[in-house]
Amino acid sequence: MFEDVNTSPSLEGDMSIPGRRTATTTSQNGVPNYNTLDEPIRETVLRDIRAVGVKFYHVLYPKEKSSLLRDWDLWGPLVLCTFMATILQGSSSADSMSDNGPEFAQVFVIVWIGAAIVTLNSKLLGGNISFFQSVCVLGYCLTPVALALIICRVILLSWQTRFLFFLRLVTTTLGFAWATYASFIFLGQSQPPHRKPLAVYPIFLFFFIISWLVLSHN
Repeated sequence: MFEDVNTSPSLEGDMSIPGRRTATTTSQNGVPNYNTLDEPIRETVLRDIRAVGVKFYHVLYPKEKSSLLRDWDLWGPLVLCTFMATILQGSSSADSMSDNGPEFAQVFVIVWIGAAIVTLNSKLLGGNISFFQSVCVLGYCLTPVALALIICRVILLSWQTRFLFFLRLVTTTLGFAWATYASFIFLGQSQPPHRKPLAVYPIFLFFFIISWLVLSHN
């Protein structure tokens, strides 16, 4: 029995997974290709957080060529949607004694179903962008609206006057305009030139509804 074990051939060869690269290799465009199986969990999480932060930066400073379209993810949109739905819940019926769950669900559904409808419209118009890329862009472009919601929430802490309502209106309008502009910068280039107005209108309506929820929060 021991002779069979000692004389058995040793295991040799390359145990690397075909099609995967180590964390030190780079692709043709200079972007590193990471193998998350060979690195600590802490590095993977920190790299994903940095990637999400970069996408937020691209929304606040929109440029046509950015990682929003190349390396899409849904972490940022999920965080923004959950944050806004939590802040806005119960805003439509302040005197109601009912549970706040439906209000949270309504905001959540408006964001995701609205983004899906806008994406479907973009695909039907001949856009050359994938479904999840478009949802990613629309979700991250909620950042200006979310910032407007934070500012309006701070303003609501004081006694309301016409001036403060006007300040909330201006803040929400700026967030709405910036979100629509950023979405057009990222998604407009994927549409045929003669159909861009048809693609922009649903985006305008999508952010208008969400901005109206922010302004009506009291």
